[in-house]
Amino acid sequence: MPPASLREQEGKIQMINNNQTTVFVGLSGGVDSSVTAALLKKAGYNVVGVFIRTWQPDFIECSFREDRLDAMRVAAHLDIPFLECDAEEAYKKGVADYMIEEYRAGRTPNPDIMCNREIKFGVFWNFAKERGADFIATGHYAQNTEGTLVKAVDPSKDQAYFLYRLTNKDLEHVMFPLGGLLKSDVRTLAEKFDLPTAEKKDSQGICMLGDLDLKDFLSHYIPSVRGDVLNENGEVVGHHDGALFLTLGERHGFTITKKTPNDERYYIVAKDIAKNTVTVSFEKNTHTHTDAKMEYMIGTLSWVSEAPDAGVSYTAQIRYHGTYLPCTVTEVLDGTCIVAFEEPILAARGQSIVIFDGEKCLGGGIIH
Repeated sequence: MPPASLREQEGKIQMINNNQTTVFVGLSGGVDSSVTAALLKKAGYNVVGVFIRTWQPDFIECSFREDRLDAMRVAAHLDIPFLECDAEEAYKKGVADYMIEEYRAGRTPNPDIMCNREIKFGVFWNFAKERGADFIATGHYAQNTEGTLVKAVDPSKDQAYFLYRLTNKDLEHVMFPLGGLLKSDVRTLAEKFDLPTAEKKDSQGICMLGDLDLKDFLSHYIPSVRGDVLNENGEVVGHHDGALFLTLGERHGFTITKKTPNDERYYIVAKDIAKNTVTVSFEKNTHTHTDAKMEYMIGTLSWVSEAPDAGVSYTAQIRYHGTYLPCTVTEVLDGTCIVAFEEPILAARGQSIVIFDGEKCLGGGIIH
């Protein structure tokens, strides 16, 4: 699907306009949400800007005050009302505590997925609905096509993977105005609308916690225990500060002490939580490793509309911006299903496998 021009995309929003429709926009203080609000205001909607305040631990530098101020500046510039949604308790329980407990259990969670499900399309929607909103809108790069979740036209920014836990009932009241735009288009629009955030850098890191060192964050809740790094022959080649902090496929977080000048970069290809060891390999083609599997069971299933058909060819992602891997679903029963790949792949318990039918996101589940 070719990217729409700026005029075409603005026209789409104008075409579905109803000036009696109220849209609450999640204003994060970044450029994407700012352009989202500007596009909807230009289209004639009754737009309300909302800053969602979440929990931050006292040991990291507080960033929400600056982001909140930027969100207020955008709302003032666009001449729209500004509100604050208190999601601190919900974020602490539903996102931060979940992430900590998953790592403590030796799994690899995705807090961004839970943040979207619990906060942006849970707490925020309830907040908006109670105050008369017809829709909520966010700066996500995805498309809502008649209740179907579809990839964004910009593959480098597409966030459908993070949104797979939305249902078509959620999509009845959700707008993604940026889904048909390239990131470069969004920057152009930010300058066109003269937004205060036009030159602000994109945020990085964990959803709503910002750019932080994950191992440092987790170490405040999970004790660091030094362990061995092994090569594929079982020889000790280095050390790490805790297998719980590391994940399969990772290239950082450990120290190699036994090396030569010609060594390539190591990848984590196996973990033994009981022994507190990780195994590393130079081999980037991870399907050669014994921990790689052709089939994975996923649970905590969430389908946008309906479950995929058994035996039909689909593609799947096992991480954000990961390769779309050919797959089939071989069973769907008792709240779980088996996803079968054409060759062994390396994935970790706790990661989400998300199923796609072409450009359409069907949903997915969490690896057991």
